[in-house]
Amino acid sequence: MRVHVVSDVHGNAEALARAGEGADALVVLGDLVDFVDYYDHGKGILGRIFGAEKVAVFARLRRERLGAETVRYMRSLWEGLDDAAAVVREAIFEQYTELFAAMTAPTYATPGNVDSPELWPRFARDGVRVLDGETAEIGGLRFGFAGGALLYPGFVPGNRGPWRPYLRTEDEFGAGLAGLGEVDVLCTHVPPAVAELTYDVVAQRPELGSTSLLKTIERDRPRWSVFGHVHQPLARRVRVGWTECVNVGHFQRSGTPYVLRW
Repeated sequence: MRVHVVSDVHGNAEALARAGEGADALVVLGDLVDFVDYYDHGKGILGRIFGAEKVAVFARLRRERLGAETVRYMRSLWEGLDDAAAVVREAIFEQYTELFAAMTAPTYATPGNVDSPELWPRFARDGVRVLDGETAEIGGLRFGFAGGALLYPGFVPGNRGPWRPYLRTEDEFGAGLAGLGEVDVLCTHVPPAVAELTYDVVAQRPELGSTSLLKTIERDRPRWSVFGHVHQPLARRVRVGWTECVNVGHFQRSGTPYVLRW
């Protein structure tokens, strides 16, 4: 059995259309939307709406970690639109139309933080399943799916703009994992809370990994834990007990799926 796994697609529909070639199934671990393209500021939803020059300013503020100034700058951009929420929703819908059409059957997909999971059921079809807090049998193994990323402890998301990322508390994410039961392959967008897997060597900061996911791995000992989210991790593979924990890569840039064989 051969399964291809991708994550952090961020608008790369062309590569996604090839991702299932030679595989018995394709697993997609979220972040389909290209909201901010840090490599080409003219692309992505912000590039399409505001242009490369304004996105370059946003990228610089993010890079310099000027949080309050970044929020003020983005608010000023959104306030310049008559109906920012409608504009963003239309752009996301357009990307999803192309990306879901690129998925080959059979595909099993769970959303990431840069996704709008409430829209996903519209694009599910025969051979393309959307799963979050659910399991599927693939080639005789039980795959469990839990989507989204984590809120920082104590952070309460406000209404900061026309779109909100798919973020969950650790307790919410842990409850989703608990509902899966024992599985052979854990499929999540975020990594377990292991330092080598959460630290991004380019951004030079750690992302939030899930302690609930790590505890689940230690307790249930699945064959694999596969995930994305951290684009340039310090380590792409770490073994936790019996489990091979693998960051499947930044698919937008690599265009290459990770291969599971059994």
